[in-house]
Amino acid sequence: MLKLTPEYLLKTYDLMLKSRFVEERLIKMYKQSDGYFWIGGPGEEAFNVPLGLHIKKGHGLDYDFLHLHYRSSAIYLPMGIEPIDLFRQMKNTLTDPFSGGRNFVNHISKREWNIVPITSPIETQLATCIGTGIAHKRHGGTGITIVNGGDAGTAEGEFASCLIWASRPKEELPILIIVMNNSWGISTSCASQHSETNISDRAKAFGIKSLTMNGNDVEASTFAIREAMMYVRTERKPWLLEARVSRLYGHSSATGANYISTEVDCLTEFEKKLLDDNLITQTEINGMREKYNTEFIELVKKVKQEPMPDPKSIYDYTYSEQKGRYW
Repeated sequence: MLKLTPEYLLKTYDLMLKSRFVEERLIKMYKQSDGYFWIGGPGEEAFNVPLGLHIKKGHGLDYDFLHLHYRSSAIYLPMGIEPIDLFRQMKNTLTDPFSGGRNFVNHISKREWNIVPITSPIETQLATCIGTGIAHKRHGGTGITIVNGGDAGTAEGEFASCLIWASRPKEELPILIIVMNNSWGISTSCASQHSETNISDRAKAFGIKSLTMNGNDVEASTFAIREAMMYVRTERKPWLLEARVSRLYGHSSATGANYISTEVDCLTEFEKKLLDDNLITQTEINGMREKYNTEFIELVKKVKQEPMPDPKSIYDYTYSEQKGRYW
């Protein structure tokens, strides 16, 4: 029996379905030569959608700062990022609001919502998040810094640096550190790289509260996110949350981007629970799927008619035009 309200569960399901259909449409765009590369997070929706719904969204230190990686579409789509803008970034059109067609998909930023630019080198966000964590600490209030990354990236020095800076005695930082453990780093298994059973155990040496949980379960994810966020917001100290999730389409288009049927699919698992609790019917599910499929086909058609960047603009935005000002 599901414990959260029907309204929350159905909203979460709708956003999970929307996020999955966005990612699958992006994969189709790549395979139809409407993009050069795909990387994303299908399989992480049961954790990422609840996280996106609990973000304190806004600009400035009264709100949360987000330092995300490239598997985070199910976080920022529930926040209000429009699917068409991800299709634009996949197509590298001039209308791409995040990079003007200069970056590949799921590398977004939005200053108005404190979403720091997503970069390709893994775990750099675990170094930059220390800055906003310090700013949040000095500012006070309930805004926190949220950073996520993958299990393989925890082998990088930035992960250790983040744990050190976040846990200094009497200088602890309000950072929610999230490890999305899909058990793989490209083609390297987590078990062959890490000696501990749970990556979250590394937090113990730093006195950081931590938890490993099933990120394929919507309710487990929601309760864990609420507990961790409440602690970080009120105690102004860090929390390391490890979510065990699936990698449904491989690492990226470099590995084929084909559906892996042996992985747990959080979307279909959640559908079964909603059906068992009589919160939704199969007819309603089919209708929602058809709606998003039709809608996104039309959006991609629109994007394909939009202009591409002028080659003469290749050096635009290389250097800041704001003299004497910080970003």
